[in-house]
Amino acid sequence: MHLTTYRTSIILAIAFTLMLSAFWFFPDLAFIIFLSLLLQLLLQPPVDFLQRRKMPRTLAAGLVIIAFIALLMGLLVLLSLSFLPTFRSFVADLPNITLSLQNIPFVSESDFLRAELSDLLANLRSLGADLLKSSLSFLLELFGKFMAFVIIIFVTFYLLKDGKSIKNWIAGLFPQAARRRVLNLFNDILRALRVYIFSQIVMCAITGTVVFLYFELTGLPYASVFAFLSGLGEFIPVLGPTAASAFGVFLTATESRGLVLQTVLFYTVLTQLNHNFVYPTLIGKSLNLHPVAIILGVIFGGEILGPAGMFLAVPFIVIVKLVIADIYHDQQETLRQNVEGDA
Repeated sequence: MHLTTYRTSIILAIAFTLMLSAFWFFPDLAFIIFLSLLLQLLLQPPVDFLQRRKMPRTLAAGLVIIAFIALLMGLLVLLSLSFLPTFRSFVADLPNITLSLQNIPFVSESDFLRAELSDLLANLRSLGADLLKSSLSFLLELFGKFMAFVIIIFVTFYLLKDGKSIKNWIAGLFPQAARRRVLNLFNDILRALRVYIFSQIVMCAITGTVVFLYFELTGLPYASVFAFLSGLGEFIPVLGPTAASAFGVFLTATESRGLVLQTVLFYTVLTQLNHNFVYPTLIGKSLNLHPVAIILGVIFGGEILGPAGMFLAVPFIVIVKLVIADIYHDQQETLRQNVEGDA
């Protein structure tokens, strides 16, 4: 069997291996490019809509980028007015929360739990102080340095404007007979990533809103803080929502022990609804990833790139899965054709 028969599969495997390894060797550059791609996938539908309305694609891409920046600035202002004051109060109240947590019966009876809790809350106080020092600038730093944000915006603009041409150019580097296959693989990857980023944003919004309403209706403090943490946790599948839920239950125990069981039930029901009904409805069979694969991927990504790796773990797994599936399908098709030819 000749290697030339699987030339395209070999090139694809090497190309995607090099692409993924770039996050290890050139993390800043690779992260900027990947965020630009995700942002392009998020903004492409309105650009396509405007182009169908006879607007030049360059103008449509520019208008959508401007609208996105305006929306982003509006969200930052809203967060600075509603979230930061509550977060400041939360940080100031951390010593009292620490004392209340240590007085919970099952915690106070365990030296190990008390020591671990003290270390955790000490880290939270340190983190909170650092965040307060940076205030609104911290929200901007979620996108990295300001220059990195500017680069992401420009790269996204050109991907929106020339994305199809770039995709066709890359496919053109492959042999003529393989170009349709490569284009189909690119389209499958982009479709899966688009579904993923849209579903994560919707999950983030739904979870944050529901948690905020629960904390407000039950009279628990720091509703916006825990809504923000719960929403943000959805971007780290499985582990993120679990950590946010545990944190919310611990806070409830310091405020009203009578609400602890109710809060545990609330987070359990919310998590089950999200991941058994809402999430499958949003993504359908596009990803079809086993929870174990997600957990291991998130842990592995965190070990390599920290929080950024945890966020990018699922997109990475999706890409690897689709590339392997494409190579396997092509190999099976080639073997079938060889068998038919021998017959």
